[in-house]
Amino acid sequence: MNTLTKLALGLMGQLKPQAAIDAPAVVLPAPQRSGGMALMDALQRRESRREFDPTPLSEQSLSDLLWSAAGINRPDMSGRTAPSAMNSQEVQLYVAMPQGLFHYDPSRHALQMTVASDVRRVTGYQDFVDTAPLDLVYVAHHGHMKLVPVAQRERYAFAAAGAMAQNVYLYCAANCLATVLRAWFDNQALSQAMALESDQQLLLCQTVGRINAAGPA
Repeated sequence: MNTLTKLALGLMGQLKPQAAIDAPAVVLPAPQRSGGMALMDALQRRESRREFDPTPLSEQSLSDLLWSAAGINRPDMSGRTAPSAMNSQEVQLYVAMPQGLFHYDPSRHALQMTVASDVRRVTGYQDFVDTAPLDLVYVAHHGHMKLVPVAQRERYAFAAAGAMAQNVYLYCAANCLATVLRAWFDNQALSQAMALESDQQLLLCQTVGRINAAGPA
């Protein structure tokens, strides 16, 4: 669906979430935490792309991608790959795929389905979000920031989400994947589609997929 149509229809109206009842967690394969492209080379290749091949990522690529964004890299202290003020870990990572919406659990390195419907089309007004393999959604859970002054919580959450998103950019650059960070979405429609609670705040979305060699149609 093109952008103008989405705007005219208000992102196809409201997408009501379908509850994921007793859906088992999807345990991901262990991430590959060594080797790969040198950091300076990945920085040289970092870019935003807006054309995506719809082919799903492999389980290993998905595992490595999510670990790069928010995984545990220091098990002895549950340290993450991205910083968080006062170790609040307030930014939750969701993954919208054709089979449903999933919450990434770093402690188990697993995906838990939260909504049993495809919410990709409401993660943004751009047309490519509908068919790209996955859309990441960064959500702040303000209940996790009790030690952070209320006036600073949103700023801290956006900083953490930005760090996570850059980790994704570098992973994609190093593995010949396409990605783009996005903030243009209908906050109310997406919050409803994800069945978010009152103390959860949408921050950013990020589309990821294989590079579409053919380019835009």
